[in-house]
Order: sequence, then C-alpha cells, then structure tokens
Amino acid sequence: MKMNFIATHEQTLRISKKSLLSLIVIVFLLVTKLSGQDNKLTIDWNKTIATSRTTSTLQVVENPALRPSSSIHANTFKFLKDLGADYVRYVPWFPYPKMAVAELKRPTKTETFWDFTYLDSTMEAIMQATSGHSVVINFSTTPLWMWKTNDSVRYPENPYEVFWAYNDGVDLRDTTMKEIAGYYARLFSWYTKGGFTDELGKFHKSNHHYKIPYWEVLNEPDLEHNIPVEKYTKMYDAIVGEIKKISPTTKFIGVSLAFNARPEYFEYFLNSKNHKPGIPIDGISYHFYGTRSYPDQSLENYQYGFFDKADAFLEKVKFIESIRKRLSPKTITTINEIGTIIGSNTGDDIPKEYWNLSGAMYAYIYIELTKMGIDVAGESQLVGYPTQFPDVSMMNWQNGKPNSRYWILKLIKDNFGPGDKLVKTDVSNADIISQAFITASGKKILLINPRSKEVKINLPIETKNATATYVDVNTAENAPAQIQLSDNTITLTPFEVAVVNLN
Repeated sequence: MKMNFIATHEQTLRISKKSLLSLIVIVFLLVTKLSGQDNKLTIDWNKTIATSRTTSTLQVVENPALRPSSSIHANTFKFLKDLGADYVRYVPWFPYPKMAVAELKRPTKTETFWDFTYLDSTMEAIMQATSGHSVVINFSTTPLWMWKTNDSVRYPENPYEVFWAYNDGVDLRDTTMKEIAGYYARLFSWYTKGGFTDELGKFHKSNHHYKIPYWEVLNEPDLEHNIPVEKYTKMYDAIVGEIKKISPTTKFIGVSLAFNARPEYFEYFLNSKNHKPGIPIDGISYHFYGTRSYPDQSLENYQYGFFDKADAFLEKVKFIESIRKRLSPKTITTINEIGTIIGSNTGDDIPKEYWNLSGAMYAYIYIELTKMGIDVAGESQLVGYPTQFPDVSMMNWQNGKPNSRYWILKLIKDNFGPGDKLVKTDVSNADIISQAFITASGKKILLINPRSKEVKINLPIETKNATATYVDVNTAENAPAQIQLSDNTITLTPFEVAVVNLN
C-alpha cells in the first residue's frame, strides 16, 4: 500500500513537471508572438519569381466636381499632374449627357447639332495634366437617339443634373453600325485632326491636335445597354475600323466589362475569327470593386470581406489570362477600375480608416497582378462625391486634398514599375502582406497591414538603418511620411502601407 502511494506520488510529480514545462513553453510562445518575434520576413534576393510588366495608374470619370467652376478643380488636376502616371483612363459618363455626348440631337436634312462646349474643357484639363504620359480615352456614352427606345430622347438642360435614364435601349437603329462608327470617327477627328466634316458636308474646326495613343471602345457593355458579346464585337470592329483610318498608330482596348465572371465574353472577343480582317485586338479591360458582405457591415468586419473578394477576383483573373494567352497572347490586359464600394450616399458614414483600408486592398491587388504579368492596374477613381460614389474618391470633395487612396497609389507608382524583379518573399504572419522588389533604384520591400490592429515585423538584417516611407490613418490627406529604421524591425499601424528602401 505504501509502495503504491509513493509510486502514485512520483507519477503526479512527473505530470506536474510536464504541465509546468508546457505552460512555460506556451507563455514563451505567447510573449514571443506579442513581441512580434513570429512576424518574421524572409527574402531570397537571388530568387526571381516574376519580372514586372505592371503600370499603376488611375481612372478619371467626368462629373461636375471636375468642372472649371468647381472649388476643387485646380487642386484635382494639380495632383493628377503630380502623379505623373501613364495609361490614365478618362471616361465621360452617361449620367451627365451634356458633358459626355457631342451630338445630343439627331441630324436633320438641313441641320446638325454638334456641341463640344462641355466636353472640351475637361478634355483639355486631362491632356494638360497628363502631358508627357500616355492616356486611354473612352467617350463611352453613345447618343441615345441612335438606339431604339420607347420614349423620345430627352436629357436635362442643366449639364450638371444627373440623369440615369440616358442609358435606355438595347438595339441600335442602324444595324450596319455605320452611324455609330461615323459618330466616333468625327469625335476622334475633333480632338486629333483639328476638326471634322459633319453628316451634311460642313467642316467644324476645333484646333485640337492631341495625340491619343489608346482608345477604349465603350464602357461596361454588360451593364450599359446590355450588349451581348456578338453585338459588341461588331460595334468594336466598326468603330475601330473608322478610327484606324484616321490614326493608324492608335491602339484599341475592348470589352471593359463590369462583371468579369463571364468567360464567354473573352472567349468570343479574343478570337480573331470573330473580327473583321485587319481589326486589331490590342488590349482588353475589365473591373473589380470590393464590397461589403452585407448591408450595415462594420469596418471591423468588411476589412475581411474586401480581401476575400479580392482573392476571388484574382482567381478569375488567372482564368481570363489563360483564355487571353491561348487566343491572343499579344493582347495586353488593363484592369482599369479597381476600388471599393460600401454604398455610401452622403459620405458622412465613411470612417477615416476606410480610405487606408481601401488603398491597402489596391496595393495587395497590385502585387498579385504584377506576379501574373498584368499590364495595367488602374485605381478607381480620382473624384467621387456625395450621390456620385463618394466611397471611390481619391480626393476630398470638400477641400480638394488627396486622401490615403491617392497617396498609396503615388507611393506604389513612385517606387515600382515595369522591369522590376519580384523576388521570393515569405512572412510567418499570414495577416501581413509583403513583396520584395529589385528595382532600377535598388532593393525595396512593399509592406501592407490589411487588419485593424498594430503589428511588429522582423525584417532581414540588411534592412537595419533603411528608410521606410508610409501612408497610414495619421498621414491621412498629407504626403507619405518617412522614418529611418534604427534596427531591423518595423511596426505597421492598422491598414498601413509602407515601402522600405534598402539603398
């Protein structure tokens, strides 16, 4: 009995020691985790995983806030010029017919109704702000009188009054496409050839001689007029065929889908057999917006929804790229609307952290598109405001200052671009997003914190005394801030995006 007691007691002591040891290990691991020791970044600078072809840029959508009379007009175009981006996409859009359409009334036997009053001023501002850089011009809105509609063609006299009905009709009056192709040829000539001859033989002088390297044909045809791919391809061929006669060097971008989960659109459009002989397929485009998973979702929760949807989108990009490479490998891919939408109307319900979270999602998508060899990653959009998608704006519509979405784009554009080498990069914390680059100006690391918590990261030893440039909730509407790392660690605040420059 005594011997059994002693054995049992010794066994208990052994168990207690094991439990104590386990507890010590758990505490050690917890302390290590809290101190950031498990957030270790490992880089193999000698192992290239991809060479970048990707240009970061943005789109500009015409609206009253861009007009010369707007209080933020001057600042908006100043910051567009300061960005210095290529492939800037400019889209006059259908909710404002007078600012988007050059021929609002159908010509008669004795008169035409061409009017560029509202189109010219913003186009001029765009071309001046992007001087020295490439642009993608997309006068996407077709004259409504060219479509079969149940109602007479109408639009507000006030050019700044929104009119969502200027998008009716699913069938063109002229099924030969000559009418719509002629409209775009004249519009293109107005801006590139100093003028055009109208339907009645009268010459209209413009004095514009802009160089337009890229012309995108229509916008989101899967939404605007609900155009099936067969009809869209015929429209594309007709429009491109006429503009090509005027400007043989201009390249053309097609598709511009709002919803990219339609492989049949790409299967058809990218097949040269479905186009007229001689019609180029220079580029394709499509769009992505991260959204909340359900109405009234909080910032704390939609930080996950944005990135989950981004991952789903990126899987679709891979599939679309497989179609492109198979059918038309020389065609470039421009994903020229990347943003987030939370359904805000007034803008008052947008928390300040949102702008950084949205910019962080763009930065993540930029990294992944770069790995896939996508040519253009365009953030949407320069200016939104209450009633006009305030949650996609990159400018504060009240004071004309850029928000964190703009500054994150500029941070990426100023540090990374085509020709950079992406090298093998690993981080032990799955919540942290990172990618190391070898650029023409040296080694750099792009770091993204997609979560609403602060995190400390242990960087490779060679980053000691490096410079970090960052955008966070505190820099807000100011230019990115800089710090010098005293050791090889960095702490990222919630939704922060940073670039560590090793040189």
